[in-house]
This record gives sequence, C-alpha cells and structure tokens, in this order.
Amino acid sequence: MKDKVVVCAYHNVGYRCLEELIRQGADVRLVFSHEDSASEEIWFRSVRELAARHGIPCLTGNVNDAENRERIAELAPDFLLSFYYRNMISPEVLTLARRGALNLHGSYLPRYRGRVPINWAVINGETSTGATLHYMVEKPDAGEIVDQEAVEIAFKDTAFDVFNKVTDAAVTVLRRAWPQLVAGTAPRIPMDLKAGNYCGGRKPEDGRIDWNLSARRIYDLVRGVTHPYPGAFTTLAGQKLLVWQAFPVEGAGEPGRVVSTRPLLVGTGEGLLEIRSLQLEGDTELSASDFVEKTSCNGELLA
Repeated sequence: MKDKVVVCAYHNVGYRCLEELIRQGADVRLVFSHEDSASEEIWFRSVRELAARHGIPCLTGNVNDAENRERIAELAPDFLLSFYYRNMISPEVLTLARRGALNLHGSYLPRYRGRVPINWAVINGETSTGATLHYMVEKPDAGEIVDQEAVEIAFKDTAFDVFNKVTDAAVTVLRRAWPQLVAGTAPRIPMDLKAGNYCGGRKPEDGRIDWNLSARRIYDLVRGVTHPYPGAFTTLAGQKLLVWQAFPVEGAGEPGRVVSTRPLLVGTGEGLLEIRSLQLEGDTELSASDFVEKTSCNGELLA
C-alpha cells in the first residue's frame, strides 16, 4: 500500500515538485495552495490547475485552520510535504504526518533560512545558493536535512535567473530523495544553525537605492529585485525612477550625481553605476539611450 501524501505548494517550485511527485507515482490525496493576489505579478504556473488536471482535491484556505486540520487528520497521511507554501505550518499540523513533514527551501541551508532567500542571496552578492529538503520543526527552516543541491550565482544573474536554477535543483533533490523517504533510508543530517543566517521578508520600499553604497552593491540590489520583482528605485526631480538594469564600472563621482548621459553614469560611494534600462513611475520602461533623449538628467542628483 502506497504512502498517503498531503502537499502544501505554490509558485513554480510548488508546481514542479508536485509534478515530480505525480511522475513518481506518489499517492497525493490533498493539496493546499493559495489564491493569487491581485497586487502581485503572477508569472508562475498554477498548482491548483495541476492538481485539477490530475483529479487531486486542492484547497486554498490556510492549512492551519481547524477544519483543515480535521481534514488532514481524517486522511491520516504518511507524509506532509511543503513546496514554497507561504504560511508557516503549525506544530499541530506537522504531527499529523505519520512518517514526517518535510519542506523544500530555496537555499543551501543553513545559509539563508527564512523569507525570499534567493533575492537576499543575489542582493548580498553571493556566488552560490541551492535547494534543500529538510524535516519541518516548530522553528522555521531548522529541521534535519535530507538532501540538498548547490547552484552557482553568476555575476550577471538576476534573481529570476537564480530562481529558475533553484527550481531545477529542487526537482533534482526531490527526484533523489523521494524513493529514499518511501524506503525509510533517507538521511537525517542535523542542521548547524550557527553556521547559517536568517533573512526576513522584503517589501517594495526596500528597493530604494542608497547611492552612498558601492556601485557593486547597488548593482546587486538592482539584479536582486528586477523583473518580475518590484524593482530598485530612486527619485529624479521628485519623481520615482525605477532602475531595471545596470552595471558597475570604474570611475568616481558624487554619490547620486548623473555624471554622464552617454552612457548614463551615476556616481556612488565607490565606482560608477551605468544605468541601462529605467522607467519613470507611470511611464514605460526605456533603454538609457531612449530615456536621455526625452528626459533631461545630466548633472541631476538622484536621491
């Protein structure tokens, strides 16, 4: 008799991992996902649609609600698996899985426990991250590790590029680990939290550029929050200016001061930032060359 599985999933990682479980013949009895938010750009695939295609019941209520705990208890699952599910799963729900509750996290744990780990890794200039499958305990992203896969963060990678790499790594990890979990042979490696770090969530306003930072650090911010995320921004003559693509170059200038328009160069705390694609709020995104044709900005101070 197959192990019964309850899955909590959202986003592309959730879609791809649920797809992999189905491919491996897992007996997925119930899926929890989320309603898409009207305030969020939905660029990822739908877990709900995948579940529907395979005849798997899918609920969008909070898995921790009393009625949902009762549903899970009635199913008596062997495993509960979480793939980019956005709600913290309560200890009361975790204990309902007879053989264990596991989470797929988008970093190489114990580094970057917590929220939006891929964005933080790019913003902080990391050169690698990964995907980790671990047992869930009350403390977030702290349980024993079953398997993990590292990925490179190239110098020109955006957070979106890295997210796609991590998604592939997540599927690789699950493909290896699921047969071991079913067989009872999967490792349980204690996590050394002291060797890692924890990151909080990010809000759109966290993308404001501090021109006193180095060009490299500002570049990392830009690529860490560029499309499909809210974007890094500054102000030009009182208007919000989104910077979608940039690159650090050698040189010097007053932090925030536009020192050249061809190319479009701005002074920073160390080096210059070449802005390559940008957008005044409410306007269309333009290349730097098109932007300077219609907007006078030479010598302006961005703040």
